[in-house]
Amino acid sequence: MLRTTDAFESAHDVHLDDDSIAHVFVRDALVLFTDSPTALPWRFYRELGLRPARVYGVGREAGQAHVAVALDDPGAPPEHQPPLPSGLRAAGLRQWFGVLDDASLAIAMRAVQVLEWDRTHRFCGACGTPTEQLQGERAKRCPGCGLVVYPRITPAMMVLVTRGSELLLGRGINFPPGRYSALAGFLEAGETIEETVRREVREEVGIEVSDLRYFGSQSWPFPNSLMLAFFAEYAGGELRPDPNELADAQWFAPESLPKLPPRLSIARALIEARLAEIRG
Repeated sequence: MLRTTDAFESAHDVHLDDDSIAHVFVRDALVLFTDSPTALPWRFYRELGLRPARVYGVGREAGQAHVAVALDDPGAPPEHQPPLPSGLRAAGLRQWFGVLDDASLAIAMRAVQVLEWDRTHRFCGACGTPTEQLQGERAKRCPGCGLVVYPRITPAMMVLVTRGSELLLGRGINFPPGRYSALAGFLEAGETIEETVRREVREEVGIEVSDLRYFGSQSWPFPNSLMLAFFAEYAGGELRPDPNELADAQWFAPESLPKLPPRLSIARALIEARLAEIRG
């Protein structure tokens, strides 16, 4: 699972200088050097002539400052953003899986969420007045009506349903060919996470579940989600995959599993943990 190391501490009071580790983005695309795709100090980017449009402190890891840097003008459409210098590549975080080291990728996931919050809260949602950054905390305040907004986290659930030793896996309509995963969905207003698990399973595949067990959580920039993962047991019903959500859903035996999600994801950790229980 993708998590920051124990040496990392969140902090908003770090500043951008040549020695700060820079997590550079154009909108939600992480910018790295093609021949050295790793998190690097800001001086490497500055020497190519890049200029930050927005900067936010992310935290410190073993005393080293990490800073989120946006190159784009938040008010301009993507097609009007200036091209990157030669030698740099911008790509979504998922495309850097297996390329960028896990620790740096976890911090970059924090960085992109902070920048997305900054981009989407430039104006007050209540009265439309331009917001101001509050000093001393990660928050924006409206000088017109006084509304204060913090980075919002959208909780989502993931559940691996089992029937005896069989695992219920679904293939999302936008998944790569052949890939299956645990079921997932977002909370609705007023729901508990347990209610969401039961509702989403019922809506996506038409069955009932019981015996929910919490597994763990993982931050996910979709664009600002927290995925809460569970185990559950099959409690009745026939599989009826919702074609608006799933291309397919099946019960799989442990010895005949399909292509699974990447190892960095909580989905893969959830599946492997259940397999270890079954085989143990």
